[in-house]
Amino acid sequence: MIRRLLGILVLLAVPSVSLAHGEGGPFGLGIIIGEPTGISGKYRLSSRNAIDGAVAWSLGGDNDLHLHGDYLYHWYDVIEVKKGSLPLYAGLGGRVKFRENQDNEIGFRIPVGLNYLFHGAPFDAFVEIVPVLELAPDTEFNMEGAIGGRFYF
Repeated sequence: MIRRLLGILVLLAVPSVSLAHGEGGPFGLGIIIGEPTGISGKYRLSSRNAIDGAVAWSLGGDNDLHLHGDYLYHWYDVIEVKKGSLPLYAGLGGRVKFRENQDNEIGFRIPVGLNYLFHGAPFDAFVEIVPVLELAPDTEFNMEGAIGGRFYF
C-alpha cells in the first residue's frame, strides 16, 4: 500500500519538474490571437511531447465559441538560435465550434508551428498554421492561423 502511494506521488511529481531549459513548470497559460482568439493552455508531457488547447472565439464574421485540443510533437534540432530554443512542432487534434444561428462544427486539426522558448524566463511565444478538416455538419477543408504566448507555472 505504501509503495503504491509513493509510486503515485513520484508519478505526480515528475511532470512538475521543468521540462524546457529549467524555466517554469510544465503548465503554460496565455493568449492566442488570430483564428481563433482567446485563452491558450499547454501542458508539457516531456521536452518533446505536449498537449495544448484553447477556449477562444472565431472572429471570422461571427462570434463563434471555439474549443480545441491537440497532441504536439517538437523537433529542437531543425532551427538553431543563440539564446533559448526554437522547436518546430506538429500535431493532431480536434475542434468544436459552437455557432450562433447555425449548426455546430466538429473537425480535426493538424497544427504546424514554431515555439520560441525564452532562455532564463518561464515564457514562450508561438506561431502556427492549422489545416482543419470539418466533419460535421458538412465535410470541408479550412485553414486557420494564430500567434500567441504563455507563462509557465
